[in-house]
Amino acid sequence: MRRGELYRVKRPSSRDHRKFRVFVVVSRQVLIDSRFSTVICAPVYTAYEALTTQVPIGPDEGMKHDCGIHCDELVSIPKSMLTDFVSTLPREKMLLLDEALKAALAPHGD
Repeated sequence: MRRGELYRVKRPSSRDHRKFRVFVVVSRQVLIDSRFSTVICAPVYTAYEALTTQVPIGPDEGMKHDCGIHCDELVSIPKSMLTDFVSTLPREKMLLLDEALKAALAPHGD
């Protein structure tokens, strides 16, 4: 498992009405490689509003249609649930993801 990989997760939570949702792994690689059983992920939604905390992705990244990674909704997911690999984000999308995560975690909403 690597940072920037996309995985399809079946029923990630009881609040999610979809049969599955795609998530991108955003944890540091050292945490991913550690004995910890969970990693931090950002969900992918069909909605994309071009916010600074969102990253557009689509068919080039293995999705069926255009959608967005939402960095304002980070979740911890057990590594054991991340088994249905979709694709890996290309370098240019990883750079956008890093910026979106910085915006989402900024202390003053900068």
